[in-house]
Amino acid sequence: MKIATWNVNSVRQRQQLVADWLERVRPDVLMMQEIKCETAQFPADVFEALGYASVAVGQKSYNGVATLVRGPFETTTTTLPGFTDPAARYVEVRTQGLVLGNLYLPNGNSGGEAGYATKLEFLDALTARAQSLLATDTDFVLAGDYNICPTAEDCAPGALGPEDALVRPQSRAAWRRLVWLGLTDALRALHPTGTAYTFWDYQARAWDRDNGLRIDHMLLSPRVAQRLTQATPDRAERAMERPSDHVPLIVTLDSPDVTESSQ
Repeated sequence: MKIATWNVNSVRQRQQLVADWLERVRPDVLMMQEIKCETAQFPADVFEALGYASVAVGQKSYNGVATLVRGPFETTTTTLPGFTDPAARYVEVRTQGLVLGNLYLPNGNSGGEAGYATKLEFLDALTARAQSLLATDTDFVLAGDYNICPTAEDCAPGALGPEDALVRPQSRAAWRRLVWLGLTDALRALHPTGTAYTFWDYQARAWDRDNGLRIDHMLLSPRVAQRLTQATPDRAERAMERPSDHVPLIVTLDSPDVTESSQ
């Protein structure tokens, strides 16, 4: 099973880019963030023509998440339980025995300390959601744009100042609290060290200088982590014409029966 997460930075502006990528890579699931359109304006027909059903939670001009699935699925929630902000930042589906939470965490750098508090509130609610899923023995994935560089290695030297919300100690501590519930950072499980950026700013020639950040992540619950075989950012997408400033993170899982037979 191939699952991807991608902050597309306006799905209507980049729908052909996304469509071309889907035809080449053929993931079973694509979780998109920052679709930047109202739900009714989401180009579901474009992706349906490629064999993907979808659910979108949008708002005008900002935020928004959408999940594309090949095959049947059900939507379990269109909001993050416990998060009170009305912004469109979470949608969750169930398919192939997995619950897939698609999230767009607040950046936290705008709105002063109140804006940063909203970021931490989302992380608290996400941690509570993970605890709830673990308590019911649910297999799940929480994927998306976390807007957190978990360690210094996930941020190119000089790319961010020490007070940036993506690297502040409170952000990293909240990330650790989430992961320490027993979740697995898919990419770091297979590539413990080294740069693996998923974002390069449009400014200051960040892409040309490889001045990137690893802020798009996929966290796996324990049984799902046992199925993990590959995790790779698709860097080639950043070099495309009019790209998003993020690239897809692609994770591949063995089928459950393969995992069980190897034990």
